[in-house]
Amino acid sequence: MIEQLVLFVASLAANFFSALSGGGAGLIQFPILIFLGLPFGVALATHKVASVALGLGATLRHLKESHLERRFSLIILGAGLPGVVLGAVTILQIPERIATLSLGFLTLGLGLYSVFKPRLGMEHAPKNRQGAALIGGMAGLFVVGFLNGSITSGTGLFLTLWLIRYFGLDYTRAVAYTLILCGLVWNGTGALVLGMIGTVAWDWMPALLAGSILGGYLGSHLAIRKGNLWIKRAFEIVTILIGLKLILS
Repeated sequence: MIEQLVLFVASLAANFFSALSGGGAGLIQFPILIFLGLPFGVALATHKVASVALGLGATLRHLKESHLERRFSLIILGAGLPGVVLGAVTILQIPERIATLSLGFLTLGLGLYSVFKPRLGMEHAPKNRQGAALIGGMAGLFVVGFLNGSITSGTGLFLTLWLIRYFGLDYTRAVAYTLILCGLVWNGTGALVLGMIGTVAWDWMPALLAGSILGGYLGSHLAIRKGNLWIKRAFEIVTILIGLKLILS
């Protein structure tokens, strides 16, 4: 019971902040699984399966006032899913320390970039949706998908910032796309692949799923109520903390 309570609280906190900022659930949830005794590969597969519930909880809230466009959603899925599958297949072959250290510097850079761009994501001004510019954006989505399939901590934040910086979305819309498409579909695909080639701690799943759904819903609710500036600040705090944690761990 104590173990299940720890899992629930950690999952609730991780997914609340993830839903508020547009990613980063792995900052708390994944290390907790390792701390409680799961091997890296088992913790990775277990976290990926549980993270699907974050997308479900966030979807339940965002669909009430969703601004998602069908064509753009299909572009994100079509470009990112092959990267997710490739990343999930290859991650267990990559040295863990190299992967996490690289991701740490990249994530820290995301947060600092947003801090020094005060107007970033404050306005919705769609761009790069046609021709060669769209192809370049899809290539970026493929890379982010690969990171999502392979690395556990904070990769949703990469998608959030890519949608803002390259495609011109504001924070509110970008987080909605990230939580619904990345949280539900990308993570679902990665969970399926890792579940087939790895091992999932299914007896830990009830507490993780409950915390993920509830945290995802509550974080999304607060993000929608507070708007772009709150989400931007949450994004910056979470990315900087994740980056430092990955570098120093």
